[in-house]
Amino acid sequence: MKNLVKKLKTLKWKVKYRMARYRYGNPASKLKIIGVTGTNGKTTVATLLYKIAISLGYKAGFIGTTNIMANEVELVMDRKIPTTPDSVSLTKIFAKMVEAGCEYVFMEVSSHAMDQKRVAGINFTGGIFTNLTHDHLDYHKSIENYFLAKKKFFQMLSANAFALSNADDEHGRMILEGIKAKKYLYGFENKCDFKGEIKRFDFSGLDLLFNSEHIKSNLLGKFNAYNLLAVWSTCVLLGFDMEKVKNILGTIEAPTGRFQHFMSTTGILGIVDYAHSPDSLKNVLMTINEIKQKDNKVICVFGCGGDRDPLKRRIMGKIGATLSDIPIFTSDNPRNEDPEKIIAEMKTDLSMTDAQKTKTIPNRHEAIIEAVKLAKKGDIILVAGKGHEDYQEIKGVKHHFNDMEELKKILI
Repeated sequence: MKNLVKKLKTLKWKVKYRMARYRYGNPASKLKIIGVTGTNGKTTVATLLYKIAISLGYKAGFIGTTNIMANEVELVMDRKIPTTPDSVSLTKIFAKMVEAGCEYVFMEVSSHAMDQKRVAGINFTGGIFTNLTHDHLDYHKSIENYFLAKKKFFQMLSANAFALSNADDEHGRMILEGIKAKKYLYGFENKCDFKGEIKRFDFSGLDLLFNSEHIKSNLLGKFNAYNLLAVWSTCVLLGFDMEKVKNILGTIEAPTGRFQHFMSTTGILGIVDYAHSPDSLKNVLMTINEIKQKDNKVICVFGCGGDRDPLKRRIMGKIGATLSDIPIFTSDNPRNEDPEKIIAEMKTDLSMTDAQKTKTIPNRHEAIIEAVKLAKKGDIILVAGKGHEDYQEIKGVKHHFNDMEELKKILI
């Protein structure tokens, strides 16, 4: 019976897809589409590429976690769609982008999308791999399966496409093995085609060398240095005017909820970031610790999502507690799980020292209030996990909640 239901659903979907193709044709064939995949950095890389293309005078589109854009106009869809939409939705989106005169499209390609064949049939101009770390194992069951899902994207690239990968990630070279596309590597540590060097980084931004070209950016942290190098390398491969790209990179801002920061009137630095995987939380906290003043404290408010990969909870808990002076464990999107249970799992691997300094406040609003109460001039408050999201999902209901709004209301 289950197999019959599955076959009927598949048949229904194929009919929908064929109807969409009959109505819209194959709009993807009229666009230069660049896909970005990896655990962290997809949104930043795709968004920056989109912003650069627009600034250079190209008509361009963006498809990703935060929104769907065509020439700086947000495309409103009839329903909430995931990071990488399904094939029927993509056909409609591409048709709207063609209608808007777009030449380029920069899109995030998730591992779920590859496993579910959402981007099958799209002739990508290029593909970018950022990194691969622990995430989505509730779906993929193992890191190997997660990697293989990502690799499928590069295996579908044609010989005319380019494949750009992170040489410093342990999976960076492996993901390019046996593919038809032209292969390129970027990195800071290992031999590669596009070599980066960090000259300086602090709370004012980054000074970088990309293949000996001096680049300045307002973005913060080593992880953003990698994102910027991936963007710069892609612009070279696309034949963009690199002198103009260099100038744009000097003023461009990070996407919403990606290491967004502000200084309060009381001298406390507030940061909001989407970090919701072990590696992303570690990267953000290490960045803060590397560039903060010695006597300043790091107060970190974060949680783990419910109904999602429970294996990462103990890992994130340990990272957050170890790298923060005052860790505050709270709710993320508990969904249908008990927040207290999630937090208890986050505490599993804490040392006695870390457990003693960790505060538990399941209510996210109250947790942010407590962080502000504890902060003094020069301290840094990081609210991590939700970033651009403007809701908190509890027992199937989405309640309005925006970390930056909450932090700014309390931290005057």
